[in-house]
Amino acid sequence: MSYLHKLIISPFLGQLFHYIQEFQLIITENFTGSVSQNPLALSIGMFDGVHLGHQSIIKKLNAISEKKNLESAILTFWPHPRTVFSPNDDLKLLNTIDEKKYLLEKNGLQHLFLKEFDDEFRNLTGEEFVKQILVDKLRVKHLIIGYDHTFGKNRSGDFSLLKKLGPEFGFEVEQVEAVNYKDFNISSTQIRNALSKGNIIAANEMLGYHYSLSGTVVHGKKIGRTIGYPTANIEVDVLKLLPKKGAYIVDVFVKNRHYKGMLSIGTNPTVNGNSLSVEVYILDFNEDIYGQNISVNFREFLHDEIKFKNLEELVERLDEDKRLTADFQF
Repeated sequence: MSYLHKLIISPFLGQLFHYIQEFQLIITENFTGSVSQNPLALSIGMFDGVHLGHQSIIKKLNAISEKKNLESAILTFWPHPRTVFSPNDDLKLLNTIDEKKYLLEKNGLQHLFLKEFDDEFRNLTGEEFVKQILVDKLRVKHLIIGYDHTFGKNRSGDFSLLKKLGPEFGFEVEQVEAVNYKDFNISSTQIRNALSKGNIIAANEMLGYHYSLSGTVVHGKKIGRTIGYPTANIEVDVLKLLPKKGAYIVDVFVKNRHYKGMLSIGTNPTVNGNSLSVEVYILDFNEDIYGQNISVNFREFLHDEIKFKNLEELVERLDEDKRLTADFQF
């Protein structure tokens, strides 16, 4: 077992994503005037996935805030800036906004500033961003940025600009190195790529927890129940990234209980389906959960989506998937 694999957070993380909770994390949205009551140790970025690289930054923020009597904080954006710069880019995200809030709080962050990435904000130069946002509004005293972070119109702000302006405006700045995974740097893009290939183990190791999705159980075509495998169809947030089409072993969290499950992402080609669905067969479970919230954590990729010749072949494969899922050591 690798060092990174040992860092996996509790597999029960997913069960906390299925309801809107009261966050102890202080959240400030679309601020206008001076909004920070306390001077900050701050980082800036999307923090999509809140992966091990992000977690290392938050750990530093927390340590500095304790040492210097500051409040640890992150300034992030919604929607993702790429949806503004490239509106035709069908970008999918690792976290919904509620998942991100939970993960940031889980890692001990004290304050989240959530800013709409609108035209006014995107047109600030690097210097204007530092003066108007970081200094005047957020009272930043210590700033931590990632190894490749830029900001401001035309990427006019970077580490060298922050080092130049820091003494003038009374804040310190440091740049952190990337966290490595095998032969590359951990990033949200690398995790998205791993999930798109069905490489769940690599994605989970880079995240530091099991990739999760949640949603409401909705009515489907109910074909599964006719072959002995009734499934729960999950209506997932449209911005949430779905892993590669295929079958997976998952943890299932429903009604605050944990089960083993086998999940399918695909179009059900064996029965000539044409719309993408997310369906999970829950082992040792037989309850009506339509309209309920359900969460799953991805544990292992079983196989690609398959178009079988008939339902008998499909059932044979489902029987084998069920055996593998039942034997899987959660």
